[in-house]
Amino acid sequence: MPLFDYPLDRLREYLPPRDEPADFDAFWARTLTEADKTPLDARFEAVDYGLRTVETFDVTFKGYGGQEIKGWLLLPRGRSGPLPCVVEYIGYGGGRSFPYSWLVWSGAGYAHLIMDTRGQGSGATMHGDTPDPEPEGSNPHHPGFMTRGILRPETYYYRRLFTDATRAVRVAREHPAVDAARVAVAGNSQGGGISLAVAGLVPDVAVAMPNVPFLCHYRRATEIVDTNPYAEITRFCIIHRDQVDTVFNTLAYFDGVNFATRAGARSLFSVGLMDTICPPSTVFAAYNHYAGAKEIRVWRYNNHEGGGQHQTRDQVQFLQGIWPTE
Repeated sequence: MPLFDYPLDRLREYLPPRDEPADFDAFWARTLTEADKTPLDARFEAVDYGLRTVETFDVTFKGYGGQEIKGWLLLPRGRSGPLPCVVEYIGYGGGRSFPYSWLVWSGAGYAHLIMDTRGQGSGATMHGDTPDPEPEGSNPHHPGFMTRGILRPETYYYRRLFTDATRAVRVAREHPAVDAARVAVAGNSQGGGISLAVAGLVPDVAVAMPNVPFLCHYRRATEIVDTNPYAEITRFCIIHRDQVDTVFNTLAYFDGVNFATRAGARSLFSVGLMDTICPPSTVFAAYNHYAGAKEIRVWRYNNHEGGGQHQTRDQVQFLQGIWPTE
């Protein structure tokens, strides 16, 4: 795929106007306050997957609506004192799978909590264990998750998922092996978009590492690429052509660009300039609006894989520069 979006010099300056509802903050304050009425009831069950240098815990906690969310907590053995923790969110369609898929951060000396994604984990290579009961009902939607409940922000799928994600940070902080003041959020694609939302909603998160983040600058994404998952929104609008304004009004409550303006965590982004899944201008829209200290790794010839293991190397070095481990 050749370059198809703006040239890099324009991307670095791309600062589109934000489409932000007047009650954006009130909506999220109401959502999280309501969620806080339900105790986390976090449970950490030690499990043995044959990993001799890592302690593994099967995590269960109550997310949005009191529904149970699964996850893993991985801790390096032989640690002394509470550790910085990376809370990681998963890419679109994926689930928590087995702990073998998540060994980088514990291997580097950090606590690592991986949150399963409600309803997902059947459309990719990594299985999930958390259903999405959709307790508030839903409109007819295109197969996938992008249009579930999209006609009202109160019923939209990502309201539930972003709420789960903020509570996952609290779950990590409850474990005695975690230093509650040193928490980072991270993820690839959808996981990157979720980490941006959490950085905007949880003001004392210290570090954010969104790789090729999804869920940003929705309208432009749907107008310049025809690839999934953004194409789910496009196809919904093709059929429900009288609901287009309603759709994008809902999406404005869940746009990473709007969360970015509220985020103060020190951040490391990544972008692929040939990315046809999350177009570069959508990533730079969030990055350029990001309020906290920030860096971005630009992978010129890469698609949605971004920097791959090169980016992982850079992330480890980035976090070691902030919180060195033994």
